[in-house]
Amino acid sequence: MSELVKGMLEDDNDDEEVTEIPLPNVKAAVLRKVIEFCQHYQKEPMTEIEKPFKSAQMAEVVQSGYADFVAVEQVLLFELILAANYMDIKPLLDLTCATVASMIKGKTRRRSVRRKNKWCEEP
Repeated sequence: MSELVKGMLEDDNDDEEVTEIPLPNVKAAVLRKVIEFCQHYQKEPMTEIEKPFKSAQMAEVVQSGYADFVAVEQVLLFELILAANYMDIKPLLDLTCATVASMIKGKTRRRSVRRKNKWCEEP
């Protein structure tokens, strides 16, 4: 986890002046989710994600709290990936990327192409 996030989570700085750290590439709602992840991670570190995945269900890949954390809309999931990458939070980046990978696990390109071009087959 990046030093930046570790510093944000430390409780012993209560008496010190708060320093603003600009994060222009991270929306406030996404930052709240990042902080939520980091606080949870600090209490209960995530187990390493085994590859290849044993399942397309995230609850079978990581602890249930982490699986619940990434059960979000795709837009937010992709914003979390960008924020984790930007802030250098490897566990969050691993979790969010694994979630996207599990979403596409077992899907074939043919099925996707057919669905996109279904209008071609209609009479």
